[in-house]
Amino acid sequence: MNKILNILRLMRIEQWTKNGFVFLPLFFDRHFFEWQYWQPSLIAFFAFSFAASGIYCFNDIYDVEADRQHPKKCKRPIASGAISIAEGYIITTLCWLLSAGLILTDYFALGNHTLLWAIIAFYVIMNLAYSTKLKQIPILDVFIIAIGFVLRVFAGGVNAHIYISSWIVLMTFLLALFLAFAKRRDDVVEWEATGTSRRKGINKYNTAFMNQAMTIVATLTMVCYIMYTISDSVIERIGNQYLYITSIFVLAGIIRYLQIAIVDVKSGSPTKILLKDRFIQLCIAGWLIVFAIILYI
Repeated sequence: MNKILNILRLMRIEQWTKNGFVFLPLFFDRHFFEWQYWQPSLIAFFAFSFAASGIYCFNDIYDVEADRQHPKKCKRPIASGAISIAEGYIITTLCWLLSAGLILTDYFALGNHTLLWAIIAFYVIMNLAYSTKLKQIPILDVFIIAIGFVLRVFAGGVNAHIYISSWIVLMTFLLALFLAFAKRRDDVVEWEATGTSRRKGINKYNTAFMNQAMTIVATLTMVCYIMYTISDSVIERIGNQYLYITSIFVLAGIIRYLQIAIVDVKSGSPTKILLKDRFIQLCIAGWLIVFAIILYI
């Protein structure tokens, strides 16, 4: 039983919540209650999830020595010795084989084209480069994280044959970039407090820069979202002029996240914040409910 739990920890199943971005085209294009769109979207979700888990496994193998020196990361399955490096490679391979198997099922059972292959293959290659080298390059490291979320949106839209608007792409990129800067800020705080860091290139950042970067990207995200809600083309397509009401929840959620990052200094894991912070959960729930009413009722 412990072995299974350690395998799930290595795969970071809780991080699969990030892959929920696959369903954004489904929601925004009013197909949320249509099974024929859910089937390819679910395949894209699980294919992306297993591919991402393979990356997490590889990253833990590659960083095992550094993780063993880290006060928190030393508890990871491979760093702690709960799972051997050889077993880690096997799990990595199995994750990628499962992802490939789902894409093959998608191709032969649903007759979808091979674009999902290309998107996920690019995601894997990009993140392998990120794990081994690119995460050490300031600015580029956070941009790669943000691009990963955009690829999730494309995977969901392309596989379900749903139109992906430039608004969704832009807002996804900006929101992911904001969260990436917030996550990196925790590394900067640790480096400034202790004078040491396990991440190369972190000395090219400081808290003043990170605070400004987060503020700029948060502002752009909010402005972009408001422009989306009052866009004539969006209002015409949705048939409702009250979409701007949802801006309240977006603004509240972003400000709360800034508070967590800057005041509480606890923005290291966006997934954990999403799963634990009640205020942000209420903001997301409120946004979903109001947006769904406007879209579907």
